Amino acid sequence: MLSGTLFALAAGLMWGLVFIGPLLLPGYPAALQSFGRYVAFGLIALPLAWADRRLLSQFTRADWVEAGKLGLVGNVVYYLFLASAIQRAGGPLPTMIIGTLPVVIAVASNLRDHARDGRLPWLRMGPSLALIAAGIGCVNQVELQHLRADPNADFVRYAIGALLAVGAVACWTWYPMRNADWLRAHPDRSPRAWATAQGVATLPLALVGYAAFWAWNTASGQAFEMPFGPQPERFLALMFAIGLLASWLGTLCWNEASQRLPTTLVGQLIVFETLSALAYAYLLRQQWPEAATLAGIVLLVAGVAWALRVRPEPPAAAAAHHA
Repeated sequence: MLSGTLFALAAGLMWGLVFIGPLLLPGYPAALQSFGRYVAFGLIALPLAWADRRLLSQFTRADWVEAGKLGLVGNVVYYLFLASAIQRAGGPLPTMIIGTLPVVIAVASNLRDHARDGRLPWLRMGPSLALIAAGIGCVNQVELQHLRADPNADFVRYAIGALLAVGAVACWTWYPMRNADWLRAHPDRSPRAWATAQGVATLPLALVGYAAFWAWNTASGQAFEMPFGPQPERFLALMFAIGLLASWLGTLCWNEASQRLPTTLVGQLIVFETLSALAYAYLLRQQWPEAATLAGIVLLVAGVAWALRVRPEPPAAAAAHHA
């Protein structure tokens, strides 16, 4: 239990870094940041894959296809949505929306797996969902006040940012359920090798995306300097730092936690990522969160903790209850 929780905490601290990448590279298109991050992750995974070649040789073609799907949805598309959201709506609101993931995952896995794991009683989920909604509302209110005070603010851009964050939540609701299914179905396989396999499978997808972006950028006559933009050293340093720490090491720690803890509990511990990301965002702003933002964060954490204490009813009891 303790080692699983510590692995989840380490993953959260490293994953929080991905939320500040788009804030440190504001002039860079989100697509380039997503493809760049996963090209870096894939290149980091190659020597690791060579070291793990014996374990990777055990993976079937179906395993590699699954690793590719997980890499595309959980990595490239998720980060494309997230980076776009943060560039449009700033750091705090998308981070809070992503912070609902533990509950969204718990609800989704219970809807999908209730025959196997039991059903969540909706009435007991109500208070926690209300707390989470209130928390997001508080933070949204503060961010909207900042926008109103800014004469150049673009409310449509902010709203699109919020919607893109919801898209990121959808991607990352699908990903951990599918990833956990595979890990549960293959308890004899190494979580480390599976993290590396996802990196290797993501590399060709990211390279194709990067090349396509470059071709589009050239064909449409954009002024953006390719291949690495106006701050190449900063871009490359950030991509490799995020690729190593967040993508590979973060995924490895998460896989270790997933094998030690039940899925609903692991879902709760994603809250570490939210708290890390918010801390980094406010450090970057060089200011303390306002009282309403702090209240929102407390409500969100309380709602997530409450939701995840609600235990599913066993399948037989749930059936009798609905009869």
